[in-house]
Amino acid sequence: MTPEEEQAIAQRLQHLEAAYWYDVDTNAGAGAHEFYAEDGVFDMGLESKPHRGRAAVQQFYAWRRSRGARTARHVVTNFQVRVKSPSEATLLCIMSLFAADGEPILPSLPAIMIADVIAAYTQGEGGAWLVRSRTLKPVFMGGAAPTIMTEK
Repeated sequence: MTPEEEQAIAQRLQHLEAAYWYDVDTNAGAGAHEFYAEDGVFDMGLESKPHRGRAAVQQFYAWRRSRGARTARHVVTNFQVRVKSPSEATLLCIMSLFAADGEPILPSLPAIMIADVIAAYTQGEGGAWLVRSRTLKPVFMGGAAPTIMTEK
């Protein structure tokens, strides 16, 4: 694989990761499940069980919307991409989560969580890159609690 091909994969995955969190922030995650493979896993690394499968990811974000208004901004930075093959790669980044229940404009406070993100991507049929697993590894937490689903 050439350096240019690896760079193209890295740029695509960075775009997808940013688009995923943008959907979570601006669309309450209504389309978030579409970023995952059918058997993809979303592990928030907290007290909740991992959401296994596209349907489970969709259920989580539907549950989250059912709780009422939540304003969030997932800020992702420091992207690193490890290309394993033309159809497999891992994206690493840092996510700072600013969130609180309610509609904007809300008081500005420090991030409620800063986490390492490890997202394993695979290229499916038709060339689309999908998440096999996305794991959050919290490094710092404080303030309002993140929205987690403790029961399923």
